[in-house]
Amino acid sequence: MNSFKVVKTKEASMDAFDLKNKWMLVTAAKSDGSVNTMTANWGGLGIMWNKEVAYVVIRPQRFTKEFVDEATTFTLTFFAEDYKKKALTYLGKVSGRDEDKIAKAGLTICKDEEGVPYFAEAESVFFVKKLFVQPMVAESFLDNEIISQWYPEGDFHHLYIAEVCKVMIKE
Repeated sequence: MNSFKVVKTKEASMDAFDLKNKWMLVTAAKSDGSVNTMTANWGGLGIMWNKEVAYVVIRPQRFTKEFVDEATTFTLTFFAEDYKKKALTYLGKVSGRDEDKIAKAGLTICKDEEGVPYFAEAESVFFVKKLFVQPMVAESFLDNEIISQWYPEGDFHHLYIAEVCKVMIKE
């Protein structure tokens, strides 16, 4: 049985600048109970409006964006290195529009007392509540090389700032 304990954010031992090496899953549920997830490694942790927050970016064509947009809260789950190579790589390549990619990746969906989804196989889970969302636009970039390198199709991310409400780590 995979059990977790709730901890303070400081106990989660996350180095915000090392997150690029710790791929995560962004996971949300729709009101009908369906769940979708996507692999991400861009984002961050910090303080905004005197709140502990996570910064997450999602491209408009991602199926998971529909789930995050409908939900009030969602999760960021972090895994051991062996999951990065298997499940997280797979989940980053396949769309939940086309198949039950969570089941095919071999992950187990759990839900907290409020029905927010996370995965039993995770090492740590950040439960976050949306505070802000805004599409990135070309006019806001001061370095046009970022656009040519990361947005040649013009599919700019949407930036989400979400308050960290609860953190769980595997016992």
